[in-house]
Amino acid sequence: MHTDVALTSVWRETLAAAHRALADTVAGIRDDQWHLPTPCSEWNVTQVIQHAAGDQLAYAKFLGIGNGPAENPFAPSGTIDGSPTALVRDAIEQTAAAWDTVAEHTPTVPTPLPHGELPTPVAAVLCALDAAVHAWDLAVATGQASPLDEELAAALLTAARTANPAPGGGPETAIVEPLRQWGAYAAVVDGAPNDDAVAELLRYLGRDPGTVSRVRSS
Repeated sequence: MHTDVALTSVWRETLAAAHRALADTVAGIRDDQWHLPTPCSEWNVTQVIQHAAGDQLAYAKFLGIGNGPAENPFAPSGTIDGSPTALVRDAIEQTAAAWDTVAEHTPTVPTPLPHGELPTPVAAVLCALDAAVHAWDLAVATGQASPLDEELAAALLTAARTANPAPGGGPETAIVEPLRQWGAYAAVVDGAPNDDAVAELLRYLGRDPGTVSRVRSS
């Protein structure tokens, strides 16, 4: 089955689940945890939140809602004016509203990715992937339970591995690979025989599923 067909019936549910994962994880961060390091080695908790919110706002803008992120999501300042929870909530609300404007049988939509327009189900699940994987990063950094489950991870992995012409008309490759070369994802982490869909997704996105969450202080 073609990838975008496989995702057609699940992309809205997948996007909603990823948005919940990000919002719930950010809501669970304590006031003394905003500067903790994260699996995104160059960014702390606050910077990952800024990046995740900015990426969602970028998707919304490309779909015709809002003005996009106020700063470059790939150069987060580490300073949020106001509540991080409110920042993420606003970003998710704009992005969800933007995707709600997309009709069921819209074949392609514009994206902020270097690939440009993509099949609608693939684009939506890639938007979800960005929210969900950063929810996992934040959960690991702040000692929360993983927000990923098997069903969500399987859909995200399907989108990440979708074959698509590389940006600029290059040869067809998995859609994440040009982003990996650009630096958005680290190299694939070697798998283990007992990997489930969550572990497989994390390894494919350059993350170690065995990363130990930071223990909450009492």
